Amino acid sequence: MFSFFRSRRASEERPSLDAAIPDGERVYAMGDIHGRDDLFAAIMAAIEADNRETAEAEATVILLGDLVDRGPDSRRVIAMAREWQHTRNVRILAGNHEEMFLRSFESLDTLRHFLRYGGRETLMSYGLDRSRYTRSSIEEVQEMMREAVPEEDVAFMQGFEDSIRIGDYVFVHAGIEPGVPLAEQDISRLRWIREPFLSHGDIHEDFVVVHGHTISEKPEDMGNRIGLDTGAYETGRLTAIVLEGTQRRYIAAVQGADGAICVEKG
Repeated sequence: MFSFFRSRRASEERPSLDAAIPDGERVYAMGDIHGRDDLFAAIMAAIEADNRETAEAEATVILLGDLVDRGPDSRRVIAMAREWQHTRNVRILAGNHEEMFLRSFESLDTLRHFLRYGGRETLMSYGLDRSRYTRSSIEEVQEMMREAVPEEDVAFMQGFEDSIRIGDYVFVHAGIEPGVPLAEQDISRLRWIREPFLSHGDIHEDFVVVHGHTISEKPEDMGNRIGLDTGAYETGRLTAIVLEGTQRRYIAAVQGADGAICVEKG
């Protein structure tokens, strides 16, 4: 049903690492939002409630990239993320969709690719006139884009990070190149890789990789990596992991068949 889904059962011999977050800290890492401002709002509220209800700790929220494209309101997602940073330590990774978005301002080839993979919905969220858009050449669309997207949004996305390490966890958008030291990873691979990362069976140095980018029906804890992209724009499920000490648990905002959004914890 979902063409981008991966489903892999962890083998009994899967690698394991006693990974931990430093004492006194708590990390909430969230998978790809893709313009689903409604799910983002629900999971933001759930994270804030969870942080109030659990033991006092220094909390960090990490958004794993791909805030934009495909869903209905990428502009609002960007605004919400920026506003959240005023009250919470929110760190944001650059995904391949942010990369396409930013490069589209200068490259017509990238803009064509961007529009085919959800960029049209992003531009509509910035108020582009649909009828004018359909009549326009690619050059005219690029000019409309330059006029519609505020400079502050461009600068905000340009400030997204490539990787984050906290304790025994490394957070990236897509994954890493197996066997390459973290300091030597190619930025493009951090944003775009699937294989050989997804099928790699060994521990990556001395850390567990937490990533998005590749959709799975549920979070994938494979011992050496944890995948958190549960296809929010298509499935209505946005997932976050909570890491504290050596413990792992999950929070998800889920849209039901009736359109209502509920929060699941586990």
